[in-house]
Amino acid sequence: MINLKTPEQLDQMAVAGKVQAQALKLAVDTAQPGATTMDVDQAVEKFIRESGGIPSFKGFRGFPGSICASNNDMVVHGIPGDEQLTAGDIFSIDIGVTLGGWVADAAVTVPIGGESTAIADSLMETTKQSLFDAVDQCRVGNHLGDVGHAIETRVEDAGFSIIRELIGHGVGRQMHEEPQVPNYGTPGTGPELKAGMVIAIEPMVNAGKPEIFVGEDKWSVFSADGSLTAHFEFTVAITEDEPRILTPWHELMP
Repeated sequence: MINLKTPEQLDQMAVAGKVQAQALKLAVDTAQPGATTMDVDQAVEKFIRESGGIPSFKGFRGFPGSICASNNDMVVHGIPGDEQLTAGDIFSIDIGVTLGGWVADAAVTVPIGGESTAIADSLMETTKQSLFDAVDQCRVGNHLGDVGHAIETRVEDAGFSIIRELIGHGVGRQMHEEPQVPNYGTPGTGPELKAGMVIAIEPMVNAGKPEIFVGEDKWSVFSADGSLTAHFEFTVAITEDEPRILTPWHELMP
């Protein structure tokens, strides 16, 4: 069942989303050459807890980190540790914040040290723009197929690959609620979008082929061909008016 939120509840979710966006900004600022992924994790956890929140990921199904830290050919679910970040890496940071009983979930991929290749730049920009394309489809009367189709079109027109096994999801009191939100689709199909729906839209894109595999730690997901991968995410509310981005990290960083 899809749980619709009231305008007042959306305002409460936006409070969690503001902290989440600030945590992402802190993570990006901390992710400098020579820093470890655990350095980023610890800085984020401290900030979230000082802000009155809880890191949603920590302990979720046994996950040990407060963030998902995924580098280069790792798509998602990287466990923070002693891996040092290097100039030229592209680093995906996914953070969940629970505040006031509501969850906010979002992610960005950034170049470490401000250095990246042309293919990495194109991959990150395409993935980010596909997310904004998807948000623009989050209007009453549209369907989830419209949202996924917007992502798929942007990504495949650029010559990159949608990872079909990994999808977005509803968000609310729980981190994963209905509906499922694929990053592909046919316009006019799937559940109809209604005011009060809240979804995490998260395109995950490989520079090469779409196949993936899970690493030995049973968490980390990699591109099967070793190609670079990017991941961007917003928590978005459908309203009677414009789509409402509840995790506005784009207002804090380029």
